[in-house]
Amino acid sequence: MANPAPLKEAIKKEYLKCASDPSYFVKKYCVIQHPMKGKIPFDLYEFQEKTMSDLLLHRFNVILKARQLGISTLTAAYSLWMMTFNQDKNILVIATKQDVAKNLVTKVRVMHANLPTWLKAKCVEDNKLNLRYKNGSQIKAVSSGEDSGRSEALSLLILDEAAFIEKIDTIWAAASQTLSTGGQCIALSTPNGVGNWFHRTWADAEDALNDFNFIRLHWTVHPDREQDWRDEQDKLLGPALAAQECDCDFITSGQNVIDGVILEEMKNTTCVEPIEKRGIDSNLWVWEPADYTKDYIVCADVSRGDSTDYSAFHVIDLESCKQVAEYKGRISTRDYGNMLVNVAQEYNEALLVVENNNIGWAAIQQIIDRDYQNLFYTSKDLKYVDTQRQVSNKINREERQMVPGFTMSMKTRPLVIAKLEEFFREKAVHVQSNRLIDELFVFIYNGQKAEAMQGYNDDLVMSFAMGLWIRETALRLRAEGIELSKRALSNVNAHQGLYTPDENKNDSWVWEHGKGPNKQKESLSWLL
Repeated sequence: MANPAPLKEAIKKEYLKCASDPSYFVKKYCVIQHPMKGKIPFDLYEFQEKTMSDLLLHRFNVILKARQLGISTLTAAYSLWMMTFNQDKNILVIATKQDVAKNLVTKVRVMHANLPTWLKAKCVEDNKLNLRYKNGSQIKAVSSGEDSGRSEALSLLILDEAAFIEKIDTIWAAASQTLSTGGQCIALSTPNGVGNWFHRTWADAEDALNDFNFIRLHWTVHPDREQDWRDEQDKLLGPALAAQECDCDFITSGQNVIDGVILEEMKNTTCVEPIEKRGIDSNLWVWEPADYTKDYIVCADVSRGDSTDYSAFHVIDLESCKQVAEYKGRISTRDYGNMLVNVAQEYNEALLVVENNNIGWAAIQQIIDRDYQNLFYTSKDLKYVDTQRQVSNKINREERQMVPGFTMSMKTRPLVIAKLEEFFREKAVHVQSNRLIDELFVFIYNGQKAEAMQGYNDDLVMSFAMGLWIRETALRLRAEGIELSKRALSNVNAHQGLYTPDENKNDSWVWEHGKGPNKQKESLSWLL
């Protein structure tokens, strides 16, 4: 009978080598499921080995990656290594959907199943969502939710496709507390626009403002990919999605309503610190005091009163579309209504536009009680006022009734958003607020609806868009010959004849009408 001692010693030596070197362990003993070749050895590329070393050296890692680089698989292998050679390691995988998180656990289960017997830890639980060893180590998958990771004593938190996880700010706030005793975090994702948690974490890591080690894996790190491959991705995915999936470009990624390049340019050129921060809560930011020679519009959104919503308004120079003041905060509707009146009076009795949905009525009532005269009114019964019917007196008295404030409806909202996008595309606005730009960065198309990315808000965006829309409406009404005072301005159908920022560049308040020898120029200063 052969002496087993040398074999035991060899196994012990090999075991210790695997325990001290995760890359060696993965390359020699881990297999992956290839879609065409079946189970094959996980032979790491140089960039994957470097990433594995970073995971071992740093507690927190944020990985900005191109598609199809095998980083999720690498993270699974690292998890397997941690569970195999350590006791009581608790690993949690959070992704956009439970199926996505489950896929990473499945990769761990495949690798585990194909380990040699002397390396394979004994399982006490093995299912699609959870793999748990007798040594107390486990990995489990959950979908994103506000309670994900809460009350978990985590050794490793994996945030897979972190840029797309809903409510990730809340998740991280809860889960990070469970990592305070030495746990690790791996946040990996392709980019999905800017301003979200993943982008902020990455940007802060680059500036050494947090504890994350940043790893950027551009498509060119893969040794088998040439420019022909990248060109093919443009054809398969389209240029925008290919830039997101391959180039690791935050600015061109995502489904932003406003072009990220334009927003980045404004953030770097026109955005400045306010000269004054005042108001009840110091959230009224002022960049320019009132100029008695100018006219202004104050456009306001009123908070629903919950913890995720803010009251917000802007003061806009009507002629130049320049933002001169801004508020974003949480105060009572009574105080907010008083603030709106005070600011509107300060800025030369500005046209005051308040969204009248839901709790907005409370603020409007306070404005009416203060007897503020230059309050915007909208049609009570019509979502749009047909201008021809209005001129020809073919609408009844009930339809003529006007109510204070602006009504944002399913029909008006897309038009308001379209106008917002147009003004920014034409660079016909002057934004000075970083707060507004930051909201615009996370203001995206979610399907067909434009709204804030999950976990963020768009109060500043919508109030600003409403202001641009009202300014546009005034010009259009006058162009169609409808003599209405500011108080009687009505929400109108704006499919035709719209003023655009390109028109009348020399003086947008001069309207040209008529043809040939009858062509005339008319000042629209009455609108101001």
